[in-house]
Amino acid sequence: MLSATATITYKSQAYQFNPLQPLDISLQLRAGSDNVNCFWAEPVQVDTITVGSFVGSVALGGSTNYQRVHLTPHGNGTHTECYGHISPDPAATLDKCLTRFLFVTQVVSVMPQRQENGDLVVLAEDVISRLSLENLPEALVLRTLPNIDTKRTAQYSGTNPTYIEPALAHFLADNGVEHLLLDLPSVDREEDGGELLAHHAFWQYPAATRVASTITELIFVPDAVVDGLYLLNLQVTSLVLDASPSKPVLYALTPLADS
Repeated sequence: MLSATATITYKSQAYQFNPLQPLDISLQLRAGSDNVNCFWAEPVQVDTITVGSFVGSVALGGSTNYQRVHLTPHGNGTHTECYGHISPDPAATLDKCLTRFLFVTQVVSVMPQRQENGDLVVLAEDVISRLSLENLPEALVLRTLPNIDTKRTAQYSGTNPTYIEPALAHFLADNGVEHLLLDLPSVDREEDGGELLAHHAFWQYPAATRVASTITELIFVPDAVVDGLYLLNLQVTSLVLDASPSKPVLYALTPLADS
């Protein structure tokens, strides 16, 4: 039976993890409407390509399956975005911003709070109170409560879903947390007049843009993944765009006593 262990050191502390025990926190994408969806994106489409007598479907008599996928990264499923999402700079693309893919991360579960206007908001103080200010991670994974399974196929468009308080984005940027992952359609309110306060605060755009920082939205963190420290492998495609479908994977970290 195959087994393995590996170690990393972060801020002078050594940790052990098992690379054969990945914890996938991305959402699957399939053809049709049985996917999470937001911002009025069209459902994912998968079309069979036909060229002359060739049919790209073994089921229809073709020699191979050969299909075209139509999707919207920001609206269909788990995706990672860079500051190009709010910048007119054509060079602000994820392939240039995200050049490292392993990060020490902390999973934090938090209950959004109902505001006077009826909005559900993840408050800065509720998240910060669960972090060690002396040992902040490189990345933060937010799991909102209750952690219901319907998040996997939620149709968020027009529902004014939960978002984060801009003060939280300010805190993360000011304290060097480079990557934010959350199980929400956006860090900002669905309709906010184009202000995008949390996006701007997290990237510190345009005054002191954090070009290597990313936001990953529409993840799903299963209940079996307990709050704590993990190694994050942030996998994306090589699309030259501001965002890409992504597959964040966690590996539980165990501190080594003799470090």
